Amino acid sequence: MTTLDYDATFEAVDGSTTTLADHRGEALLVVNVASRCGLTPQFEQLEQLQKQYAERGLTVIGFPCNQFAGQSPEGNQEMADFCSATYGTTFPILGKIEVNGEGRHPVYEALVETPDAQGEAGDIQWNFEKFLVAPDGEVVGRFRPKTLPDAPEVIAAIEAVLPR
Repeated sequence: MTTLDYDATFEAVDGSTTTLADHRGEALLVVNVASRCGLTPQFEQLEQLQKQYAERGLTVIGFPCNQFAGQSPEGNQEMADFCSATYGTTFPILGKIEVNGEGRHPVYEALVETPDAQGEAGDIQWNFEKFLVAPDGEVVGRFRPKTLPDAPEVIAAIEAVLPR
């Protein structure tokens, strides 16, 4: 069983240091995001999930990452502004991190241990890989980049772990 480290620190968009501690007890959909990727339109579906399930305890968390063909080159504030202006995102977009390699953020060290539906764990394949975290912090699902956020298997998994 892989458990999310809510106390690991991140840079917030404004440059301050933050953690996921405020999200204990919520279901989380953690996604490495990018602004210039063919999968970037998934922001629309991620925002729809946020709106549809927020009252029942789901929060989508976006971590910009520039490790895949340089598809998220902007700074943290520019990325947050892009997401808000282009896709109307209301869910948290945190500071840019690395999800693979020696500089992989500690939260992703834990997340990549979680296998997908085919039983494969390991490195993030591309932008928009999604991880579902239950309210108790257990990582209960991994959905590869091309799996749409509103795919039936994602919706079913989210609904199974909503705290209210």
